[in-house]
Amino acid sequence: MPLWIGLTLVAAFLQNTRSTLQKRLTGEMSALGATYVRFVYGLPIAAIYFAALMALKGDAAPTPNTWFLVYCVIGGLAQIWATVLLVALFAYRNFAVGTTYSKTETIQTAVFGVIVLGDHLTFGAVAAILISLAGVIAISMAKSHLTAANFIRSLSEKPTLTGLGSGALYGVAAVSYRAASLSLGTSDFLMSASYTLLVVLLIQTVCMTIWLAWRAPDDLRASMRTWRPSSMVGLVGALASVGWFTAMTIQNAAYVRALGQIELVFTFISSHFIFREKTNRMELIGILLVIGGIVMLLLLH
Repeated sequence: MPLWIGLTLVAAFLQNTRSTLQKRLTGEMSALGATYVRFVYGLPIAAIYFAALMALKGDAAPTPNTWFLVYCVIGGLAQIWATVLLVALFAYRNFAVGTTYSKTETIQTAVFGVIVLGDHLTFGAVAAILISLAGVIAISMAKSHLTAANFIRSLSEKPTLTGLGSGALYGVAAVSYRAASLSLGTSDFLMSASYTLLVVLLIQTVCMTIWLAWRAPDDLRASMRTWRPSSMVGLVGALASVGWFTAMTIQNAAYVRALGQIELVFTFISSHFIFREKTNRMELIGILLVIGGIVMLLLLH
């Protein structure tokens, strides 16, 4: 099995775990504050990981260049704003429409990858990504009881544009991280990926600390008060990011994000078999489409 596939599967599983841990913090702080703890408590983990790699390999840190820093800043800020838009969706009455459209992140990542990096996508891979995207949208519509008519009719509404914007920014972030790592020009993908992750988390932590100190000091205090659960979120989130960044250094970001949708399958398994939640026909069709698209991607990419 190619390394990027294993890394992505582990990253998706850890991301699902991190999301579960994050939900427990929403009673203590806003969604933005819960997002912040990913960065501030993940930064030390990324630093330890990078330092351990340098010690094991006996290498010096990669030399950053202008493009590397530009891509890190763009990617880091894009991820923050993508999260802000996703959180903003919940203020709308028909937020389900917007969150469904935000799931177009994968196909938008593919488009940005072609434009920015000149990534090559095979016809089979594009078909696989579209099939898994259809599955993701089906699951999202089933969970929100959204009809196909409402979904199509909402194309010009603000929640739709917000959702598409969130998906686009997540796509920009993924491609920027891959571009930043590749711009270091080193053949050691572990070092370049870990260094990129460290710099991105540093940028995100500094930016969000300043923002929260100015606009939401209560969230900043809550992130320090809840350091025990928050540190677990940071630990699991950082480990997931190690997987994502390394996989996207090795492989096309669109393929990685498409395979990463297996996170929904993990969520389905836990909700259906562990929590005994009922599954409707649309959700089951969506899961089968996601799995089918992923299998097709692995066979035809």
